[in-house]
Amino acid sequence: MHIKNLLFGSTPKVSAPSGRESLQNWLPVKDIRGGVICTRDHHFVKILEVLPVNIYLKSPEEQREIISAFADYLKVAPDEMQFQVRTLRADTAPYIRQMTAYAAKEENDDCRAMIEDNIREIGNIIANSALCRRFFVIFRCDGGAVLTRLAAQKAVEYLQTEAETARKFLDACELTVVEPRYADNALLDLLYEILNKKTARRIKLPEGVFDMVTAIHGVYEEE
Repeated sequence: MHIKNLLFGSTPKVSAPSGRESLQNWLPVKDIRGGVICTRDHHFVKILEVLPVNIYLKSPEEQREIISAFADYLKVAPDEMQFQVRTLRADTAPYIRQMTAYAAKEENDDCRAMIEDNIREIGNIIANSALCRRFFVIFRCDGGAVLTRLAAQKAVEYLQTEAETARKFLDACELTVVEPRYADNALLDLLYEILNKKTARRIKLPEGVFDMVTAIHGVYEEE
C-alpha cells in the first residue's frame, strides 16, 4: 500500500475538487501536529524518512551485525508498520542553475565550453530517466470513534515513542533517520509532493505555509 492509499484508503476515489466541493473537504488529512498526521477517519500516521546504506559494501561480519540488529527491531516493532520507497526523477534543476550562472561569468572560452558541456551531460541524464529514491518507515494507530484532544494527544505520544524506538534500532543498523528542524512543515511538504507529483517539481511550497493553514485544521470534538 502506498502512502497515498494509506491516507485515502485501499480503494481511494481521488479526484480534483469541483463545483461547490472544497479542497479542505476532499483532503483526508485533518491535522498535522507533533510530526504526526491525523486523518479524518481518526487514524494517526507517523512517517520517518530513512537514509539507506549499501549493505553489499560492508564486510560479511558487518552485514551479519546489521541483519541481526534489524531482526531485533522487528521483534519489538508495532504491528501496523510499513516500509515505503518513493521513486522520483532526479532533480538536477538547482545544479543546472548554478552551473549556468558560472558559465555566464566565466571569461575563459575553454572553461565556459566545459561548463556548458557539463550542463548538456546533466540534461542527457534527465532524458535517460535518472532516478532517486526516498525510503520511509510508517506507523499508524487508531484514535477511536470519537476523536477528542486527549485521544489525539495519547495517539501522538504513542507514535512518538515508537519513532524513538525505531531511531535507536535503525541506528544500530547503520541507518540514519532524517530529523527535520520543523517536522510538521516537512510532513506538509511531503504530502504536497505525494498529492501533486508533477506540480511539486516545478512549484515549491512557500516558506511559512504551515502557519497559514494551521488555523484551518485541528478541530476536535469536545470531551
